[in-house]
Amino acid sequence: ERARDLLANLDELDGLFVQDPASVSGRLRVDMPVGVAKNQVIPRLPAFLQQYPGIEIELSSSDRLVDVVREGFDCVVRVGQLKESGLVARPLGKLTQVNCASPDYLARFGYPQTLEDLATHALVHYAANLGARPQGFEVWSDNETRWVKTGGVLTVNSTETYHAACLAGLGIIQVPRIGVTEALRSGALIEVLPQYRGAPMPVSLIYPHRRNLSRRVHLFMEWLSGVMKSYVD
Repeated sequence: ERARDLLANLDELDGLFVQDPASVSGRLRVDMPVGVAKNQVIPRLPAFLQQYPGIEIELSSSDRLVDVVREGFDCVVRVGQLKESGLVARPLGKLTQVNCASPDYLARFGYPQTLEDLATHALVHYAANLGARPQGFEVWSDNETRWVKTGGVLTVNSTETYHAACLAGLGIIQVPRIGVTEALRSGALIEVLPQYRGAPMPVSLIYPHRRNLSRRVHLFMEWLSGVMKSYVD
């Protein structure tokens, strides 16, 4: 197994040595969260496509977990804990989480000071699949996660809607800090309970476990890993 991994690594390195960028061509199918695509990848993509004009990209971005193999994806970016899938996972880093609420929400309901206060506060719940029972407010301590029950009548399945609900004063959210940096800086959102944060969220690059991946896939994944360095903590 060690020898197989070494060969795979050599194949990966070999794929990076491309003398003529114009000779790299073909289609890539990739998937990533909306925020990653919108804020990190799309603004930098023109430079990549100018360097490799023969590459075409199909970019999927939603909160849905795609089936990498069945749907023919070359690679995907995942934020959060991974389940066993038989795919190769390259760790890219982690994202610190923060708890946020709007000034309007805090003016109406006050600032929570303790975990016990959350019983009288509303959490905007997020569930990838609607119908799932919300777990509550996440607290990461001593390398363990526990959940605190809160109020809250709204559950959403979109990260963009999740942020919008918080801005509208519908409750507290728990999100990666990178996604709300500007809102916190402008005062549109305010951090609450900084001493009680959720677990850092891992960011991973996932791709099928097969040797001799095409050069365009190797090149894109190396470029994407570089782009993500400015995103992760």
